[in-house]
Amino acid sequence: MLLFGAFGCIAQSPQNDGRLPEVVLKLSPGNNNPRNSEGAFVTLKNGNILFIYSHYTGKASGDHDPAFLASRTSADGGKTWSAEDKVVIEKEGAMNVMSVSLLRLKNGDIALFYLKKNSDSDCIPIMRISRDEAETWGDPVTCITDKKGYFVLNNDRVIQLSTGRLLMAVALHKTPGEMKWYEKAKLFSYYSDDNGKSWKAGNEVPTPKNIITQEPGVVELKSGEIMMFIRASGGVQYLSYSKDRGMNWSAAIPGHINSPLSPASIKRIPSSGDLLLVWNNNDGSIPAIRGKRTPLHAAISDDDGKTWKNIFNVVNDPDGWYCYIAIHFNKGNVLLGYCAGSQAARTHLSVTDITKIKLKSLYKSR
Repeated sequence: MLLFGAFGCIAQSPQNDGRLPEVVLKLSPGNNNPRNSEGAFVTLKNGNILFIYSHYTGKASGDHDPAFLASRTSADGGKTWSAEDKVVIEKEGAMNVMSVSLLRLKNGDIALFYLKKNSDSDCIPIMRISRDEAETWGDPVTCITDKKGYFVLNNDRVIQLSTGRLLMAVALHKTPGEMKWYEKAKLFSYYSDDNGKSWKAGNEVPTPKNIITQEPGVVELKSGEIMMFIRASGGVQYLSYSKDRGMNWSAAIPGHINSPLSPASIKRIPSSGDLLLVWNNNDGSIPAIRGKRTPLHAAISDDDGKTWKNIFNVVNDPDGWYCYIAIHFNKGNVLLGYCAGSQAARTHLSVTDITKIKLKSLYKSR
């Protein structure tokens, strides 16, 4: 059973010695910028850390409103960040571009993934490659060509397996000609064995009919098996497994991660080999926050997701709305980029925080 920490905001102060989470950048809405959200990190060869995110423009902040991809950079391990946005990808889609994943490939290139959104039945993941440390980006590659529809690829979700295969998990909500947008999505994986030049589809993930399934992610286990974690109704994250690197998937089953209908994020810690989970540790037992995306906790698994321990409180304001987490390891620290709006102010997805945590702190329950 995963347990809550006591409620109350974590105080940040100049005396913070790094053992507490420290918000190092807050991207708040501003003039002609109603929302900043769904980003990802990569460390450049010069040691700088690049964060690219969805920068919305105009007055509206819905998922279908105008947005381009913007970046900020840190030259000191995430302590401080550049003050001005740099445009990375203009608004290519008829609606927007959003939801960023960044990945340092085994060949040294950097892959950038994002959603190009044209309509409520046309949203497809796009990939671009940089061979000059994110100074420029190559031509766009469409990652899904065998189907048309509205596919969701969450931010910070594309991985490269130990074999070199690129793998992403997506949720299909609507196809052209359908009148209805389905909350319960069909889940698929797509993979590439040529560093993203071409992509193929895995088979659909079997999911329960009475459970909403959305926004999947994947992580490679030490055995080589792939675990898919799935935003789902029913009070927990659902899980599915692939023994053939994303071709076929087991029937999705409820996991042991208590959660509202909200996405979780899981990555492997390079220094220890353990898995890090960051999610809304909310089982609905507290009426005031039942179904809400708060608190934001982290946990460690040393048995590839069978059990989770060392519950760590990232932030737990009951008014907060924390989700769409990007995880990035840099030396002895982990950076988390996540939506951090207010329920009362109705800024749910409009604010993005970057928080810096010492890795050793994650191994001490508080």
